[in-house]
This record gives sequence, structure tokens and C-alpha cells, in this order.
Amino acid sequence: MLDVQQLTKTYNSGSKALTVLDQVSFTINPGETFSIVGPSGSGKTTLLGLCAGLDRATSGSVVLNGVQLDHLNEDERAQVRNEHVGFIFQNFQLIPTLTALENVMVPLELRGERNIKKASMELLERVGLADRHDHYPSQLSGGEQQRISLARAFSNRPKILFADEPTGNLDEETGQKVEKLIFDLNKEAGTTLVLVTHDMELAHKTQHIIRLKGGKLVN
Repeated sequence: MLDVQQLTKTYNSGSKALTVLDQVSFTINPGETFSIVGPSGSGKTTLLGLCAGLDRATSGSVVLNGVQLDHLNEDERAQVRNEHVGFIFQNFQLIPTLTALENVMVPLELRGERNIKKASMELLERVGLADRHDHYPSQLSGGEQQRISLARAFSNRPKILFADEPTGNLDEETGQKVEKLIFDLNKEAGTTLVLVTHDMELAHKTQHIIRLKGGKLVN
């Protein structure tokens, strides 16, 4: 599902080159659950972005569901994301001018699918928010917003779900509810899950953990 080989990302900072990721390699099989852990600044979010095709590596390769991302342009990478990838972000990333239902419908509209309202309402029901479908993000709590973003992430039936600190902005009780939903929905859909987290308790709920320190993989 995801094959990462010798992945390196370097930024030019003034006259200096800053290497954020250094020769990172790993493979994830379909349906596996994976955590990426490490201290702040270790390259976790950068790695997630490269794996999902949000950015391009300086060197190395990423193959996502059989598609090599390295030589694709931005539009082509966006198409791969829309076809294969779901996202959950720490800060929810909902569109503030759209209702909960409309937010969930966005990925399906981008794919040109029909009868998307019914499918989107079913997902809202699955995350327990069908009764809030006409509310805007500003009218929802943090936990509700994250559940909306989870419904949106699964709306295009992704092959792989990338979650960046999905419970980072939530209190413990709300975070545990969102965690359970992520794993439950993931299992039902047979989706591959890759999550970045500081929370080792959450990381240990996945089948595999990779650790980053200073941009390198560590044991």
C-alpha cells in the first residue's frame, strides 16, 4: 500500500541546507495500522506530507497504492489523493462557510459522484452527528468538528488514511471517543491507517510503530 525508500527532504534556509528527513525507508501493507512517533521537530509531519503526496521529496521514492508519486506534478498528485487518500488533521481543517453535511460532501463532489447527500448523511449518522448536519463548524465543539472531519475523510472510501495528531487538540475523554471511531471506521472499511502522534498509548494501539529522531529512523 505504501512503499517509502531512502526518503530525504532538505530545505534551504538562507545559505544553509536543513535536512528534515534523512534516508527514511519503510513499507506498509494493505489494511495495516501504523504510528509515526518522535519528539517535536523530528520530521513526523513532513514524512506524512510526503507519503500523502502533499509535498515532494528532495530524493528517494514514495509509491502509494502502486502509483509512484515522485515525478507527478501537483495536479496529478491531487488526483491520486482524491482517489486513494483520506486525511484527518489536528486542527480539523473544515471549511467554515460550509455546513457539517456540505463539508462531508466535498470530496465526493470533487470526484463528480452522484447521490452524495444520502451517503454523506449516513456517514454523519455513523459518527453520531446526523442531528447537527446543518450546523457550521463555528457552532460545533472541537470533538464534533473532528468527528465531522473523520466522516469527510472516509467519504471517498480511501485506501489509506493519514491522521496527523488527530486527538492533539481534544480533551482526554473526547480524544478517546475520536480514537475509537478512527479504529472502528478503519476496521469496517479495511483502510490502511498511518497516524502521527505524541501519545504513546495511542501509538501502541496500532500494529506497527516507527520512531523518528532528528529526521532519521531509530529503533
